[in-house]
Amino acid sequence: MNKNAGKPLTVLLVEDNPADVRLTREILKDSPVAIEILIAGDGVQALAMLRREGAYADAIRPDLVLLDLNLPRKSGRELLTDLKLDPHLRHLPVLVMTASTADRAFLAALDPAPDGYLTKPVGPDALLAAWAAVTI
Repeated sequence: MNKNAGKPLTVLLVEDNPADVRLTREILKDSPVAIEILIAGDGVQALAMLRREGAYADAIRPDLVLLDLNLPRKSGRELLTDLKLDPHLRHLPVLVMTASTADRAFLAALDPAPDGYLTKPVGPDALLAAWAAVTI
């Protein structure tokens, strides 16, 4: 499923809740495809990692961003806008994580819109299916 066969799918998880980070790591470790998870605790750190700024000059460019909307310093909505307006990053698929399926109408109305959304907790099958859908 990964375009770079033999290489792990690299995911930048932008999440400030340590419990959600641990849960996501635990669930995704059983994936049939190797998944490397990078963590950013807020939108400012995520943007610096993606733009390879400062301490992140050698950061790995992920294949996918998993984004929580409720973040400190720079909200997920602000980060999504920054990514979709940046000519060097707008190609990067962004999947927004939500706590309930009721949030999907809200997510569909975001402008700019994410490439998709996943309900927390994110499982490997749902993640891989969503990633495949946005990279075809």
